[in-house]
Amino acid sequence: MNRRTPFAFLAVPLLVAACLLLAAAGQPAAAGELDRYLGKVAPQDIFPQAERFGPPQGEPPIAPVMRGEERLGFVYLNSDFANAVGYSGKPIKMLVGIEASGVVRSIRLVDHKEPIVLIGIPEERIVAAVNSLIGKDTAAVAHGAERPPQVDIVSGATVTVLVMGDSVVRSAVSLVRSGRLGGGTDAAPVAAPVARAIDMSVSEIRSWEDLVGDGSVRRLNLSVGEVNEAFARAGQAEAAAQAEGENEDLFIDLYAAPVSVPTIGRSLLGDEGYERLTKRLAPGQHALLVAGEGAYSFKGSGYVRGGIFDRIELVQDGSTTRFRDRNHTRLGNLAADGAPDLPEIALFVVPEHFPFDPAREWDLQLLVQRPVGARDKAFLTYDLAYRLPERYLVAETPAAPTPAPALAEARPSASMDDVLAMPLWERIWRDNTVNISIAAVAIAVLTLIFFFQDWLVSRPRLFTWVRRGYLAFTLFWLGWWMNAQLSVVNVITFTNALITGFSWEYFLAAPLVFILWSSVAAALLFWGRGPFCGWLCPFGALQELTNNLARFLKVPQLTLPWGLHERLWPLKYIIFLVLFGLSLHSVGLAEQWAEVEPFKTAIILKFAREWPFVIYALTLLSIGLFIERFFCRYLCPLGAALAIPGRIRMFEWLKRWPECGSPCHRCAKECPVEAIHPEGHINVNECIYCMHCQELYHDDQRCPHMIQVRVKRERWLAQNAPRPAGKAPNKPIITRNGKAVADAARPAETAGAPS
Repeated sequence: MNRRTPFAFLAVPLLVAACLLLAAAGQPAAAGELDRYLGKVAPQDIFPQAERFGPPQGEPPIAPVMRGEERLGFVYLNSDFANAVGYSGKPIKMLVGIEASGVVRSIRLVDHKEPIVLIGIPEERIVAAVNSLIGKDTAAVAHGAERPPQVDIVSGATVTVLVMGDSVVRSAVSLVRSGRLGGGTDAAPVAAPVARAIDMSVSEIRSWEDLVGDGSVRRLNLSVGEVNEAFARAGQAEAAAQAEGENEDLFIDLYAAPVSVPTIGRSLLGDEGYERLTKRLAPGQHALLVAGEGAYSFKGSGYVRGGIFDRIELVQDGSTTRFRDRNHTRLGNLAADGAPDLPEIALFVVPEHFPFDPAREWDLQLLVQRPVGARDKAFLTYDLAYRLPERYLVAETPAAPTPAPALAEARPSASMDDVLAMPLWERIWRDNTVNISIAAVAIAVLTLIFFFQDWLVSRPRLFTWVRRGYLAFTLFWLGWWMNAQLSVVNVITFTNALITGFSWEYFLAAPLVFILWSSVAAALLFWGRGPFCGWLCPFGALQELTNNLARFLKVPQLTLPWGLHERLWPLKYIIFLVLFGLSLHSVGLAEQWAEVEPFKTAIILKFAREWPFVIYALTLLSIGLFIERFFCRYLCPLGAALAIPGRIRMFEWLKRWPECGSPCHRCAKECPVEAIHPEGHINVNECIYCMHCQELYHDDQRCPHMIQVRVKRERWLAQNAPRPAGKAPNKPIITRNGKAVADAARPAETAGAPS
C-alpha cells in the first residue's frame, strides 16, 4: 500500500476547497452578469420611454437607462444587492428598474431554477404577484417613514414569492441608502433620535405578569370573528366564510420578546437557558422568543418543506428577514413565574447578516392565510409592534462629530454599506469563523485517525472510546447543534445545477456543508464512502450510539441470513435511482420523495415535526436497536450515491490474512454491517470503515492467524530463554484444545524465531 504522510492528505480537503473558491472567484464579474441579462430585455421593458442602456457603473453595478441624453433612472440585478436564494437553493434573478427618487418602475424575471415555477404554477402568476411592488417608494422605506411593502402571495409558491419580494425591497432599500441613485437628497433632514443601547448591567428575574404589564413581552390577540371581519373588509368574502369555529373562539394569542436582553432572557428562559443562549450568540447578535396558542399556528408547515418560517417576519427600519429552521429552537415551557402553558414556544436567533437592534422599534409581522377554492389562498397581515421599555435602555455617548459629505446624512454607517455590498456567502463565512475552524480541526483529526489506524486499532480499548467520542461529536455538535447533515437532496441539487447552469452562491452559503462535501469528495479517492457514512453522518452516529446502548442493556441482536442480506443491499440503489430520475423531471418532486431519509426529522428538526414523520424516524431507529445501522445498510440513498463514485478509490487500506474467509469467518460474523462476504473479501460499497475488522487483524487473542503467530513466538521464547549452567533445556508445555501436549509430540518448528 502506498503510504503518504498525514500532512499530505490533510492538504487534500484544503486544496479542494481552495480550488472551489478559486472557481467561484473566477466566475464572470458582476458587471458582466448584468450586461448579459440586459441583453435579454429591451430598454422599453424597463422604462417605456427609454432608448438605450448606459454602461454599468460601480460595484455592485447599476446601469443608467437613457432617453437621448436624459437619464430616466437605473436598472440593476437584485441578486447583486440582496439574498435571493429560493426554494431550489439557487438565486432568483430579476432586473429592477428604479428612479433616482427610489420609486420602483419595473421588475423583470430573467433567470431562476424554481421547480414550483417551472412545473405546476404558471410563471405569469408569480410575476404578477411580484409586480405589485411597482410604484412603491423605497426611499420612504429606507428612511423609516413607511413600512416595507408586501407582495401578493401565490398559493403553493409562498416561499418563492416571499423571497422574490424581499429581494426586490431589500435591494432597492440598500441602493437608496448607498446614495448611488443621486436623488432625494434635497429633502429636509429628519432630526436623529437620541441613540439608545441595551443596559446589560440591568439583570433580574421578573414574573410573567410584570413582563406583560410593562411591555417587556408584547401580545397580539385575535378572535376568529376579528379575522373573519378583516377578510370581509379586504374583499375576501369566500375566505371569511372558511372560518373554523365560532366568532368568539380564539384564533391566535401571540407573544414576542427579545430574550437577548438580560432581564427578559433570564426571566423567560431561566438562568441556565439564558447562559446557553449567550454562549450561542455571536457578538452583536440577538434572539427573540415567540410563543402562541389558538387555532392558528405561527409556525405553520412551510419550514418543514422549505426550511423557512413563512408565517412570521421580523421588520426593522425598512429591512425584513424570515427565520429558517437552523435559526429555530423548540422550547417546552416558559420559566417566568405565572407564565401560561403555551403549546408553541420558539426561540429564534436573528441571522447575523440582518442588522437588528432591539433597542429600537421593530415589528413581528404575522401572515394569516386561508384556503379559497381548491388551490388558491387569501392572505392578511397583522403587526405585533415592539418597543423596548426604558428600564432596559441607557443613552449612548455620542461620538465626536467628523466632517462628512451631506449625502452621508441619508446613509447608514460605512460599515453597514460594506456589509450590504459584501456577497452573502462571504458574510456568512466571515461570521462563522469559529464553527469553520472547529469543523476543519475535526476533519484533520479524522484524517490522522485514518493514517495512524494501525497504531490505534492495536489498542482496542482506546480506539473504542475514540470512535464513540467522535460519533458523539458528530451527532451533538455537527448534527443537532450545527444542522450540518448531508443529504441526497444535496446530490440532486448539485447535479441539477451542473445540468441547468452552475452557480457557487448557494453551495458557499452553507460553510459547514461545503467543507463536509469537499472533504467527502477527497475521501472518496482514498477510502470510498466509509469516512462519511461511518464517521461524519449524524444520523448514522445516532443509529450506532443507540445500538451500542441497546447492546449494553442486553437487547438481543438479529443477524439476517446472508442470502436475504445480500438481496436487500440493492434497495438503496433503487431508491437513489428513482430520486435521481425524478429530479430530471422535477427537483421539487424529488425533494419531496427524499423524505425517505429521516435526516430532517431526526437531526435538523430534532423530532419537532408532524407525527407521521416522527413515527417513521423512530421506527427506523427502533429497528436499528436489533439490527445495527438498518437504515444505512438497506435504505439510505445518500450512501448509495456515495458508493458509486467510491469505487474509484486509489488505495486498499483494510488488511486481510490469507486465512480470511477460508477457513476463518470471524471478521465476517462480527462486522457490524455485514460488509464482509463469506469468502473473506470486503465489499467497499457497504463498508462504513468502522475498522472493527482491523482490530481483529491485530488481535493475538481473537484472530486465529495472530493466535498461531503468538503461540509460535511464545514457544520459541520458552525454548531459547536463558537457563542456569548444568540445568536441562526447557521443555515448554503448550495447550491444544485445553490439554497439555509434550514437546516431543509437537511438530518440528523452524530454528529461528517466528515473525
